[in-house]
Amino acid sequence: MIEIIPATGSRLIREFVELPYQLYAATPHWVPPLRRDEKRRLAPRHNPFFAHGEMTLWLAKSDGRFVGRIAAIDDRLHNEKYCERLAWFGFFEAADAEIARRLLEEVETWGRGRGARAVRGPANPSLNESAGLLVDAFEDDPYVLMPYNPPAYAGYVESAGYRKAKDLLAWDIDLTIPCPERISKLAARVAHHYGITVRTVDLRAFDRDLEILKSIYRAAWEDNWGFVPPSDDEIRQLAVDLKPVLDPTLVLFAERQGQPVACAVAIPDVNQVLKRMHGNLLPFGLVHFLRRRSIVTRARLLLSASCRRRAASACIRC
Repeated sequence: MIEIIPATGSRLIREFVELPYQLYAATPHWVPPLRRDEKRRLAPRHNPFFAHGEMTLWLAKSDGRFVGRIAAIDDRLHNEKYCERLAWFGFFEAADAEIARRLLEEVETWGRGRGARAVRGPANPSLNESAGLLVDAFEDDPYVLMPYNPPAYAGYVESAGYRKAKDLLAWDIDLTIPCPERISKLAARVAHHYGITVRTVDLRAFDRDLEILKSIYRAAWEDNWGFVPPSDDEIRQLAVDLKPVLDPTLVLFAERQGQPVACAVAIPDVNQVLKRMHGNLLPFGLVHFLRRRSIVTRARLLLSASCRRRAASACIRC
């Protein structure tokens, strides 16, 4: 018998956070996030998303143990921008298809009670953070801020009556292979012709550069599918969270005649470090974090954006 329990109170929220560590214990490519960070994502006083959103959490229990979890999410900014009534599901885990169906039904009932006409997901808790189900490349470790789940999950969700809304694609680029000479020459020619210069982020003027990045990002992504401009507080929170692992040489601004026109943000793949930390900073996880420069061998491009409207459609987040 499956019992669906609201995850309220510190004990059940702790169980909600802990469940993936149990379900994925024997999964070699799952990367355990820091428990501390996962708890903060669910806490209104730590996550700025709650200023415009609401989440309700449930756990599935069977034979005395927890076997699934889900969050029902109401993102008011999304519904206001797109003039629709959507409920979202996120933080989804399920041991089998029946558990998944019961959890999704709980979200659907919750959504109907708030006037929602459809449920979409997963989003954790929005498209500005991790989103989607992994449907390919299960044999690789995920990059930072990318989802990982068992191959069966897509089938679980589809058997509950859901269908794909959008493909979210990622590309893997081998940087040991030199950039083709014709690309380098073309870039140099365009830079010279239009007076384009490229600089790295100035950590001494972090707030100034963050404002520039926000402006370019919002303008470039305005017409992208499902995009809701993150609030100032959400962007700042993400920047603060990533700053300890930031490599200034990977955050670039393009300027034309001294005015910023584009940016690109990549971060070292801290997942390579998190995999050794087993979800805890202390006592031994801190050692791996301090050694991260000798551990990390890859990076993730979070954002590539131009403030020129005609170039916006070419921008990807991968």
